[in-house]
Amino acid sequence: MPNVMLNTLVANPLLQDWNTPYNLPPFDLVNAEDFVPALEVALPEHLAEIDDIASNVDAPNFENTLAAFDASGRAFNRISYLFENLAASETSPALQAAELELAPRLAAHNNAIYMHAGLFACIDALHAQRSSLDLHPEQLRLLERVHLDFVLAGAKLPVATRARYGEIMEQLAALYTQFTQNVLADEAGFVLELKGEADLAGLPDFLRASAKSAAQQHKLAEGSYAMTLSPSLTEPFLAFSARRDLREAVWRARLARGAHAGKHNNLPIAAQIIALRQEQAQLHGYPTYADYQLIDRMADNPEAVLELLVKAWEPAKAKAAEDRKALTEMAQSLGEPTPIAAWDWPYLAEKVRQARYDLDDAEIKPYFELNNMISAMFDCAHRLFGISFVEKKGIPLYHPDARLWEVRNRDDVLIGIFIGDNFARATKRSGAWMNEFRAQSGYQSPDNRGTLPIIINNNNFAKADPALLSFNDVTTLFHEFGHGLHGLLSQVKYERLAGPRVLQDYVELPSQIFENWAEEESVLNRFARHYQTGEAMPAALLEKLKKARQFNQAWSTIMYAGPALIDMALHSLPNGTAVDIAAFEAEQCKLLGIPEDIGQRHYLSHFKHLFAGPSYAAGYYVYMWAEVLDADGYNAFIEAGDPFDPATAERLYKYVYSAGNKQEPAAAYRAFRGRDPKVEPMLAKRGLIA
Repeated sequence: MPNVMLNTLVANPLLQDWNTPYNLPPFDLVNAEDFVPALEVALPEHLAEIDDIASNVDAPNFENTLAAFDASGRAFNRISYLFENLAASETSPALQAAELELAPRLAAHNNAIYMHAGLFACIDALHAQRSSLDLHPEQLRLLERVHLDFVLAGAKLPVATRARYGEIMEQLAALYTQFTQNVLADEAGFVLELKGEADLAGLPDFLRASAKSAAQQHKLAEGSYAMTLSPSLTEPFLAFSARRDLREAVWRARLARGAHAGKHNNLPIAAQIIALRQEQAQLHGYPTYADYQLIDRMADNPEAVLELLVKAWEPAKAKAAEDRKALTEMAQSLGEPTPIAAWDWPYLAEKVRQARYDLDDAEIKPYFELNNMISAMFDCAHRLFGISFVEKKGIPLYHPDARLWEVRNRDDVLIGIFIGDNFARATKRSGAWMNEFRAQSGYQSPDNRGTLPIIINNNNFAKADPALLSFNDVTTLFHEFGHGLHGLLSQVKYERLAGPRVLQDYVELPSQIFENWAEEESVLNRFARHYQTGEAMPAALLEKLKKARQFNQAWSTIMYAGPALIDMALHSLPNGTAVDIAAFEAEQCKLLGIPEDIGQRHYLSHFKHLFAGPSYAAGYYVYMWAEVLDADGYNAFIEAGDPFDPATAERLYKYVYSAGNKQEPAAAYRAFRGRDPKVEPMLAKRGLIA
């Protein structure tokens, strides 16, 4: 029997050298069943590395402790990064079963590292004498960040409470996985077949093509059309469908994700997560989980978050009241029922937009073909940072939709690998995100290029031929690419400080500021070309697009800020407060005055930002926090008179995109901008002030 096990491990591709182009994962060889046995080898190997660092007979110093810790776990990391990415981008029942099995074990592994008494004693001793160690700034930053990581993970907790803390982390990991899988199951399980021309009423050609493709993916009858819960389908459907009953059905299906009786009910799971988070905060000595989370963010405390959100919330509600009048008048002119409902607002807003600006989204989309927009974002990156993208085909990846590009600098040196996976499918979670298969660092290299970053962008656009994007889709494409650039352009020595490993309310700056170039007239003139004729977008249409950009921004602000305020209220409950998730959400909606005819972008039963992991818990506000930085930061290019001003771009590269976490973020922003950020550009961009 031992020989059988040994042979199994030897054959496991995750445990072999990856003799692949760029040392990519061997996607064509890996099976879901490989992960558990591979990690059963990699986890103890990683812990043995930690033990070796802690038991070094020499006195602890930066190199034998901090640098060694940063370099540890490379074999474990490459397996876990692959596992995480496949679970999100191309899952399967076998992979989901592995997720459920491994979630608590991986959490226990994390606990074993960050509560390792011997290792923390070395780190803590170095931290106490850091001012006398003669460290250069990046070394000092690493020491401070790693020390805080250990403290926030419980390293300073009394021995008697560490076991319970470990149990909390393992329970949370399992609940996060179950919450995510429940949402995916509800999304994958909804297919609304559109039968005949009556069900297609109002749908433009691009949306019909996408609905037809969705029907084919779900193996419906030839000639059928279907609506799924992919935002790239549902959002235009809600905007264009003349069938109010079908709009309501889609809207309610989105609302109901994770919020119904049965095995996919997320309401009790979310309540358990909140209870465990409160206990976690209590063990750390914080009165609420929000206080605990915000100790390592720019905002610093819940009051600063609320101050920002309220600056947008009240003006948005006032502006929405004006917009509602126009939408109600439109509904009456169309013979639609009033008062309007949440499934009416996008439809009527599109009608008002067409009437007010003579602008039809169906008229715009033919100019935003996906491949052209990919070329546009690559060109912007080239003009700003001198990098080029060269697509390479024939390299095995995990799905036919995924594409791979080499990323080269001005000297034609390979600096990274970029993978784009842009289409929705049932095996992929919804939303859009950036992740890494491998992070940049100077590991085993004097020039900080020891590890070549492998970065992936995931979007969920409706698959069609051609794939035509809304302008919101284009913005999403540029947004995620901004995250991608943060990983690709990273120039740090230590992986803990690489790319997006920054404070959570700073990590959205590189993504959100890059959205601005999607609106630049020179970019659109060159790349926004009709997919059939190749002609550039007419100047009149471009002008109408620009004028309409602030239309319906009150709706967008409420849809975002409502969930952000509820997130902060939920995680600001005093420790020990039991919560009924549905009742709490209903109460908060009433207290905040969230308009019923607008609603929220995310409801708690499917709010993965909050309950699929801890990163955005008490932190959904970060998008608006970063929007303050992005709007103010992009004004530096406007003030320079050139959206590609070389000097401004060089500062953006030096202090934002390449810097990782080498510097405290407020100081990094000041180095880029020359001053602290101002909130007014964000409010003006949203049309909430003049």
